[in-house]
Amino acid sequence: MFEIITFGGAVVDAFLETGMPEKNKELCVPLGYKLLVKNIWFATGGGGTNTATAFSRLGLKTGFIGKLGKDANAKLILEELKKEKIDFLGTFGQEPTGYSVILNSEKQNRTILTFKGANETLKFSELQLKKLKTKWFYFSSMPGKTLETQVKLAKFAVKNKIKVAYNPSSYLTKTNPPLLKQLLKFTNVLILNNEEASHLANKNNIFSNLHKLGPEIVCITHGEKGNKVSDGENIFSAFPRKVKVKERTGAGDAFASGFVAGLVKFNNLTKAIEIGSLNAESVIQKPGAKNGLLTWREMSSQLKNNKIKITCS
Repeated sequence: MFEIITFGGAVVDAFLETGMPEKNKELCVPLGYKLLVKNIWFATGGGGTNTATAFSRLGLKTGFIGKLGKDANAKLILEELKKEKIDFLGTFGQEPTGYSVILNSEKQNRTILTFKGANETLKFSELQLKKLKTKWFYFSSMPGKTLETQVKLAKFAVKNKIKVAYNPSSYLTKTNPPLLKQLLKFTNVLILNNEEASHLANKNNIFSNLHKLGPEIVCITHGEKGNKVSDGENIFSAFPRKVKVKERTGAGDAFASGFVAGLVKFNNLTKAIEIGSLNAESVIQKPGAKNGLLTWREMSSQLKNNKIKITCS
């Protein structure tokens, strides 16, 4: 019996330290030039494996559903999952494993170029339902055929009394396909950033409007400004501490997974917000999406020694 199973993207990430300045929130690269970069490194990533790693390090028995190619990158991802004590519950296809190129600016903000590959072709018929015995599902954002599969699995979750946490992407919330609305009906916990939230609901009474779509708990993140969480009755606001930022990739996944882990372990919103905030705070102080993810021992120490300011209204 798993405590949580994640369903989402699996990619190999190539990180490029461009050292380039930002202008009007853009990173501009001239055509026809060969440009030097300061550094490059590689890591496994994707919302599915990032969050699975976070859950496992926080002490939860974790599985991962995803689709990989039959290539060297798939082998890297499987080795990383095994190292992190995560059970692979997915499948393989003819398409290449997903891949991302991450361009970091001199201020350590980033633009991500992603090739989804096998990630977007997972069919419901390929799932091994008998193995999906869990208390929670965590869905990261997936396009194409895989979004349809997530909707079907969410229906399966309702029938089997499994809770669903969902973290959609700005691409999905902006296009707002009918399948997204269906998935939200079966979602218990919705986590999204301010931009994504504004795509789905009017900013006036935004929490009330998002609750009407289905979720019982809604968390809206605001980057450096913190986050707000609603349970339908109260709104909790968290204010992060200032830390030295090394690289921001994976901060959203770190917060979301920490937040849900807090709900799984304690069923307490304040504790969940603390765990999510501390996990994200740690991740942005190290390069890559996973290097800063905390173990449960490290998190327990952080909870004792570093208090996150949280208010309730």
